Amino acid sequence: MQLQQTLVLEETLWEAVLNRDPAFEGKLFYGVRSTGVYCRPICPSRRPNRHQVCFFQSAQEAESAGFRHCKRCQPQSETVPNPAKAKVLAACRYIEAESDRIPTLAELSSQVGMSPSYLQRIFKQIIGVSPFQYADALRSQRLKQRLQSGEEIAHAVYDTGYGSSSRLYEKAPKQLGMTPKTYQQAGKRISIVYAIAPCPLGYLLVATTEKGICAVKLGDEADKLEHIFNQEFNQADIVRDDHTHKEWIQAILNFIAGDETHLDLPLDIRGTAFQKQVWEALQKIPYGQTRTYADIARNIAKPQAVRAVGNACGANPIALIVPCHRVLRTDGSLGGYHWGIERKQKLLVQESERTARD
Repeated sequence: MQLQQTLVLEETLWEAVLNRDPAFEGKLFYGVRSTGVYCRPICPSRRPNRHQVCFFQSAQEAESAGFRHCKRCQPQSETVPNPAKAKVLAACRYIEAESDRIPTLAELSSQVGMSPSYLQRIFKQIIGVSPFQYADALRSQRLKQRLQSGEEIAHAVYDTGYGSSSRLYEKAPKQLGMTPKTYQQAGKRISIVYAIAPCPLGYLLVATTEKGICAVKLGDEADKLEHIFNQEFNQADIVRDDHTHKEWIQAILNFIAGDETHLDLPLDIRGTAFQKQVWEALQKIPYGQTRTYADIARNIAKPQAVRAVGNACGANPIALIVPCHRVLRTDGSLGGYHWGIERKQKLLVQESERTARD
């Protein structure tokens, strides 16, 4: 059962999720329909699309609705003593209050009355990341909000605690996916043409720049796909034209229908160096075959980066052409898929049957 709207508006709950508000810890859990996973509001994972989210009062409620627990924030875990949890949440609030800097571990441990080593361990157990990673994520989030609002880069950099622009530019590819200037412009002056077509998986959106395909999305409703896409490039020069690059769109439709087994189309992908490395590895998975997240991590010579590989798959902007649907968990289960587990299963079954026939 979802939280009663008479008690608290869903938009308030959504704001708590967006802001990773620790005040809602233990009172709110949110599920993501596209992945089938539920989380704590303070989960460090990437925020989902609003229309994919539903809210619950307890972990038991979420699991009864068919959701699996998140492996990062461990929402089902109640093994940590309440006093420790309270102190970790106090550390979170202290970090959040220091908006122009990142407190040291020693400073945090002094504030909450824990040894630095124990705080580090228990913080990661409850929150899913270290105190520094939590603070760094908040700092990045504040920077993105300031850049998107049009604030001068220099002011945004120093006011969010980076100390110097050189530090930010070192982190920019990982945290922003591009330079601060490009992020601030949110696609400004980029010309994008997109088309939407019905397909066996619902609706297909394909967007192109002068360099190639920059987005391929799948969804149940055309207008929602359109809304999501326009949000991502809210300052770009975007035009809908269902006839431009019609041959590219038809090739993808043929692939979805099972009439094509390979897509060799020009791409214009924006992502971090690590993400692009993962996406290139995904494109090497043969049609009709699958790999595990651990396989991909080993293939890119980063065997410990299994979770990061999963995140990169979730951030893949080019569905189907970059076949993240061919990546499974180590136990053989489907895992997540940005465009819905049902679509992932349908694609895998179709590819397997086509390969068997051939």
